[in-house]
Amino acid sequence: MAANVESMFYVRKAPWHGIGQRVEQALNSEEALREAGLSWTVVQKPIQTADNMIIPGYKANIRTSDQRVLGVVTDRYRVVQNHEAFAFTNELLGEGVRYETAGSLQNGKKVWLLARLPDQYVISGDCISPYLVFSNSHDGSGSIKVAMTPIRVVCQNTLNIALTSAKRMWTTVHKGEMKSKLDEAKKTLLLAEFYMDKLNSEVEQLNKIKLPDHKIMEYINLLLPLPDNLTKLQEKNIQ
Repeated sequence: MAANVESMFYVRKAPWHGIGQRVEQALNSEEALREAGLSWTVVQKPIQTADNMIIPGYKANIRTSDQRVLGVVTDRYRVVQNHEAFAFTNELLGEGVRYETAGSLQNGKKVWLLARLPDQYVISGDCISPYLVFSNSHDGSGSIKVAMTPIRVVCQNTLNIALTSAKRMWTTVHKGEMKSKLDEAKKTLLLAEFYMDKLNSEVEQLNKIKLPDHKIMEYINLLLPLPDNLTKLQEKNIQ
């Protein structure tokens, strides 16, 4: 399956893999849950051997829509349902939040949702509208992750890039109550906004620095030095 996408929706611009439900405008959480194919829940059931012996300390995470086993987890693992992920993001960003993409990866083992942040940032004259990405796994392989990113997540690869390149990210394990962790997530989001403001300030300062041509050539020679014993063709290519 292309890009590990099982189901998803996207707003207007089709992803490169061409999979998913196209919509004309960003959706609220209820609409996004339905259009992304995430209107299912996960239940936990005990695991037993072939001769009906219960294996203590472990359970299977099973998708109710098709009884697919998504993963094996410990008794302490707390399932975060898809609708809870949307509710969490709704409360985090406030009233009127809209979602641009959301979907299921690896046959339901991982899910994501992508919401556009309400504020826009101007970085050196360019208008940037960052997203908030929420990533969750149902197979026990990873934690819950919330990050601010400029990347439009449409598949496994773009999700990985968004999470690994994020300058500010909040994570939590599948234990305890999500609501009790909301203040911590809000604080992280505020730090992310501070980062964007700081980035704009630093870029503006760099733009004010003017370098003469000879100084630029010094930097180029420093970054791309000419090695010894080059052929004429090699020297020409580097120049």
